[in-house]
Formats: sequence, structure tokens, C-alpha cells
Amino acid sequence: MHTQVVKIESPAQTREIEETGRLLREGAVVAIPTETVYGLAANALDETAVRKIFEAKGRPQDNPLIVHIADLDAWPPLVQTIPPEAYALAAAYWPGPLTIILPKADCIPDAVSCGLPTVAVRMPSHPIAAALIRAAGVPLAAPSANTSGKPSPTTAEHVLHDLDGRIDRIVDGGQCIVGVESTVVTLAAEKPRLLRPGGITLRQLEDVLGEVDVDRAVLGKAAAGEKAASPGMKYKHYSPAGDVKLVKGSAAQFAAYAAAFPPQETAVVCFDGEQARFDRPVFTIGDRHDGEAHAHAIFDVLRRTETEGYKTVLIHCPGDEGVDLAVLNRLLRAAEFELIELPHTTVIGLTGPTGAGKSTIASLLAEKGFLILDGDRIARDVMQPGSPLLHTLAEAFGEDVLLPDGALDRRLLAQRAFASEENTALLNALTHPEIERRMFETIDAHPEAPAAVLDAAALIESGICKRCDLLAVVLAPPEVRLERILARDGISRKEAETRMRAQHPDSFYTDKADVVLLNDGLHAPQDEILKIIERLPS
Repeated sequence: MHTQVVKIESPAQTREIEETGRLLREGAVVAIPTETVYGLAANALDETAVRKIFEAKGRPQDNPLIVHIADLDAWPPLVQTIPPEAYALAAAYWPGPLTIILPKADCIPDAVSCGLPTVAVRMPSHPIAAALIRAAGVPLAAPSANTSGKPSPTTAEHVLHDLDGRIDRIVDGGQCIVGVESTVVTLAAEKPRLLRPGGITLRQLEDVLGEVDVDRAVLGKAAAGEKAASPGMKYKHYSPAGDVKLVKGSAAQFAAYAAAFPPQETAVVCFDGEQARFDRPVFTIGDRHDGEAHAHAIFDVLRRTETEGYKTVLIHCPGDEGVDLAVLNRLLRAAEFELIELPHTTVIGLTGPTGAGKSTIASLLAEKGFLILDGDRIARDVMQPGSPLLHTLAEAFGEDVLLPDGALDRRLLAQRAFASEENTALLNALTHPEIERRMFETIDAHPEAPAAVLDAAALIESGICKRCDLLAVVLAPPEVRLERILARDGISRKEAETRMRAQHPDSFYTDKADVVLLNDGLHAPQDEILKIIERLPS
């Protein structure tokens, strides 16, 4: 079979779009661009055409397909009923990288659903994909357009590499924006359940649906004999030819681990700013905190490691929040569900409301030899004159937040940053990653410490607590906190009370805490810190 490549850069290319739509309607298999990855499309209502997808990819016959539509009125004929929560999801995130599973209508062939009583449907936001679906006049079944098990394709060149001579046509619509497959959520169970993470995050789903269960197969291997309810749940996927090793640990630990592998045969995949630690080929996927950048880059990077012939691919493990949950999901499958967790310094998060007495607890832990990292002090350090962060803050809040000598006008910055919730969120988004980076660089530099303590008021709000092994919260009654603030800060009682009213309630902290310490004048702080020490690994 000759595979034709047709470049379509705009829906205005009506001749090419109509011709491709006709091919799809008549039973051809065509690779098309979407915002997530390239899809291998065929008429979803034509069982013979759908089976060609499985043959071209070498896809297991029990791995269901997603049906793609371009307009909302194409959805009802494909399913038995559409509940209000499904329409709410569609209103919020369609067109976009979200797939919704519902009980299927009789028109869906078994080849699409792989014998399941449900069907997965999504509405891609890529304008060329939408134009092709409309031109075909039928819904399109479309898994990723790659050889089964390989990294998903985000360019037409990736598709051609895998499927040249095995499919009728490839529509080259440029590079995909999102870079990982769509989020899949089922509404066909008693409670909404996330089956596959993607560009729409768990939090975004919960914004619409309330609580959403996360299937255990998201971060683990499906049980033997279990039927896949969604694509990508059962098998080793997304893997280049080289042996993928997913490694969790600090940048310094990851670099030390990588040093044991032959440089000529080993590629490293890491975050921006870490590449100088390695004496071997390095591929970066963006800033450590930028899950969207990781998603956009990861499949292309994995394919490059294969093209360049590396036998081993060492990957620094991302987090599990936001879009990074999707990246972690794909990498676990690429590594056949093996996660290498390096021994590391235990990290204790220490937080609580103002006046609770965190500094007293931190001092006692310092006497035990713990490494104490003061969040306020580090925040001041990262904003010293000459810091690149200052220029970033000036771009965001105005050049006049920098004084003539290059120092930060903290009062003016505070006025602007705390003038609205949006500005406060922007300040945090700009400063917290740098504070976190500095904290963990310091921890890396002190491997002898029995544990490290991150003492920070905004530990939970910043998300840094998610990198802590243990979250300890210090609490005290309001009247005790008030007297401490008055003695410590030299402000009026009214100002102190105003500051306290702006704090979170105690439940905000206790709901997330592993350990609660009472520094109320009745419990001896020396005894309270034992609650932390007893929880540390021996």
C-alpha cells in the first residue's frame, strides 16, 4: 500500500479536506492531527474500516477506541442517554482534550467498544480535525497513529516512521499542541471515575463533577484478566526501543544514579536547569513545575532517543499533580510500571497560622541536628539585587517595583501583589518555584542531615508540601497567638487581629496534616517534637 502525505494547514483548504473526508466515509484509514496527538481515523460506524485500524497498528483486540465528533448534535445518536453532568463537562471542556464514556447505542460496532457496553466520545479542538470529521459526515474512531506500544506521534513525521505503507493517507497538520492523549472519564459507573489523565486535569473535572474517583490503573498495572475500560489502561505503551528507567529523587541523586551507566549508550531526560549535572546526552522537557511543557515534549523526546539509538533512557520522574499526572501515567507504562525510588533525605514540612510558634518547634528540631530551611529567609534571598527573579517581577508588576539601586521595593510590590486574588496568585506562581528550587538545592548539599525541615507559612498553598514526606502543623489557641504576635511584631492589637482574621481556620491545616503539634503553653514543645521524631524512618 502506498501511503500518501497531504499537508493541510487550514480548514480553508476545502479541496484536500473534502477529498480526505470522502476517503474516510468510504472506509479508508487516515492519520489526522488533533490537539493531543495524531489519531489513526476510520469511519466509526463501519466495522470493516475500524478493524483496519487494529491491523495497521498491531493493536490488541481488547483495547477500545475513542469516537471523535465535531458537533454536539452528533453525540446523542452514539449513546443511550446523556446525563446532565455529561453535558456540563461538554460545556466546560469541549471541544478539547476530554473523552467521556457513556453506555453505547446499538450503532456502535463491537470492534470500537471491544465488547464493552460503553463508548468513549470526544470532540477535538483542532480545526483541521473538526473540518475532516464534518467532511466525512460520520463519527471517526481514532486511537493514536503509531505502532502499538511505541510513543504516540505528535508530528506527521512520527506517523510516517511507524505506519508508512500500512495506511491510506497522512494529513500533515503540523505539531500537536497538548502532546499527550485526552483525559478519559467514565460516567457509566455509580460515581465519576478518571480512567486516563490528560490535558484536562483531575481538578478541572472536579470543578464540574465534584468528587471524582481515580482508577488504580492510572498509576498502576491493571489486574491480570481485567477488561480495559479505556485506551491505555492495560499494556506497556509509549516506549522507545531503549530500556526506559523512571527515577524518582533529587536532581543531585538522579545525576549520581545516571553516572553509573555508559555515557555513549545512555540518554538522560530531565528538567530545564539540570542538564549541567550530566556528562552524557541530555534531553530536557521544560521547567520542573511546567506540566504542560512536559506533556508537549515527552513523546517527541522519547522518539528522539530511539532515533539516535540509545540503549538506555533514564528519566527524571515528574510530579503527580495537574497535567503532570498524565505525563507520569505515560512514563510508568513506558517503564513497564517500574519506578526506581532513590534513598533521600526525609523532608518534613512545618507550617501553621501566624503566632502558632513554628519557630520554637524549628529551633528544637535544629538542636537535634535537623537541617532547617526558613521559607521567609529564602524568599528574601531569592529577591536580592541581581536575581533574575526581580526582572520577572518587574515585568509582571511594573518596572518601578525595582529601586534605582536594583533592590526590590517590597512595600510597593506588596501593595500591587495583594490588591487582588489574581495578582496574589501571579506573585506566588512566580516566586514559589524559585523558593522550592532553592530549598531542595540546599537539601542536596547537606546529605548528612538526619532530616530537613521546610519551615514556611505558605507550605500548603504553594504546593511545596506535596514534596514533603511528612507534614507537621503547629497550632495554638487564638488568644495565645495574639499575644505572641503583639510581642513579636510590635504592631497594634487591631492590626494583629486583622492579620489573624485573614488566616485560614485550623481545619485548613489539620485536614492535610500528618502530625499536629500543640504549642499552647500547656504542652511541652520538647514532648511535642517527639511526634515528628517517632514518625521518621529508622
